[in-house]
Amino acid sequence: MKAVKKTSTSPNADRELDDETFMSAEQLRGYMSALMAAKASEEVGTTDRADKAKKELIKTLSTLIEVTPEKLKEIMTPLLHKLRRAAERGETELMVMRFPNELCTDKGRAINNAERSWPETLTGRPRQAYELWRDQLRPAGYRLTATIVDWPSGLPGDVGFFLSWGGKRA
Repeated sequence: MKAVKKTSTSPNADRELDDETFMSAEQLRGYMSALMAAKASEEVGTTDRADKAKKELIKTLSTLIEVTPEKLKEIMTPLLHKLRRAAERGETELMVMRFPNELCTDKGRAINNAERSWPETLTGRPRQAYELWRDQLRPAGYRLTATIVDWPSGLPGDVGFFLSWGGKRA
C-alpha cells in the first residue's frame, strides 16, 4: 500500500491515497466557487455572442432586397416546397419567418394586441415578406398570421409569420 503523500506543507492541501484525491471542505468550497464563476463567465460569453448575432440579424433584415422575377422565384420555390411538405404531414399552418420585434416600429405591440394595423408597423424584409403574401399568396388563398413567439423576461420577443391554408378559423 502506498503511503499518503502530501503535495504541500499546508494542512489544507490536497492529499493523495492511491489514485484518489482528497480535498478539505475549504478546498471544495473554492472548487465550487471556481466552477460557478466559470459557468457565469460562459453564460456571459454566450449572451454576448447571442446579442451580437441578433444585432447582425436585425441589420441584415433591415436591408431591403431588390425583388426581381429571379429573386421572386428564388424565394417562392423553396417556400412552396416547404408548404407542400407540411401539407403532406397533415399540417395546415407553417411558420415561414421569424424575426426580432425590433423590426416593428412599436416592438410588436400591435401584433401582440391583434390590431388590424399591425402590418403598418413592419420594416425591412418583414415588410417585404408581408407584401409578398399580400400580392402573391393571399390571392391564392393563403392566410398570414403574425404572432409573438417568445417572451424573454416576460416581454414580447421574436415575431413569427405563419402561413395557413386549412379551413377557416373559428
